[in-house]
Amino acid sequence: MERSVDSLPAGFDGLVALVEILRSDRGCPWDREQTTEQIKTYLLEEAYELLEALESDDPENVSAELGDLLFHIVFLARIFEEAGVFDMGHVIQVIMEKMIRRHPHVFGQVQLSNSDEVRRQWHEIKQREAKLKDAAPSSSLSSVPRNLPALMRAYRICERASRLSSDASNVDSTIEGLDKTLATFKASLAAGDSTKLTEELGDLLFAIVNLGRIVRVHPETALTQTTDKFVAQFEHTEDSPEE
Repeated sequence: MERSVDSLPAGFDGLVALVEILRSDRGCPWDREQTTEQIKTYLLEEAYELLEALESDDPENVSAELGDLLFHIVFLARIFEEAGVFDMGHVIQVIMEKMIRRHPHVFGQVQLSNSDEVRRQWHEIKQREAKLKDAAPSSSLSSVPRNLPALMRAYRICERASRLSSDASNVDSTIEGLDKTLATFKASLAAGDSTKLTEELGDLLFAIVNLGRIVRVHPETALTQTTDKFVAQFEHTEDSPEE
């Protein structure tokens, strides 16, 4: 039986209803066959497309990609609702409660004066929440997802570790350590020690990421800009007539 789009509620409720129809017996065969494992891949792709749209300076593109990502989130919630686990309403309720709980300086009586204090409070609240759930991580670093892109994960690890070390944000000592790491890499390269190059290149990249944290330049942003610059320069060279 054909369903009229006019019967769908407006706004977010309409999107939830639309996904329910797509997953129903009278909906779309492809949508019905999708699992969380399959949607996981699409979700990741949509997240990266949104990131690219945010860099495009095109509001319409950003709006469209936000919609694509939201659709997949609602779709995933529907799969879990069908399994009797939770629904989209529960997802919204949980995130609202979490955001209120983690912003006592907005919704409570806590007084904070800057963003550094906010970040420190956020981390402390997360630790308390983990203890209440009997799910405290083995260390303050283990809660950083391992499958994040390598630069992003390294940046988060450096952020967490800096809270435990009084000199973790010293630019001079960090640059000195970076110079030593580079010297070690050069020595292995000169010696032809290929077995150590991967490890030492990783050490070098990690040291650069940590330096980026200290000077408040995210390595993903910096590397993306430089890569884009290289591509533009390379394309210009390709297009230039040979002399």
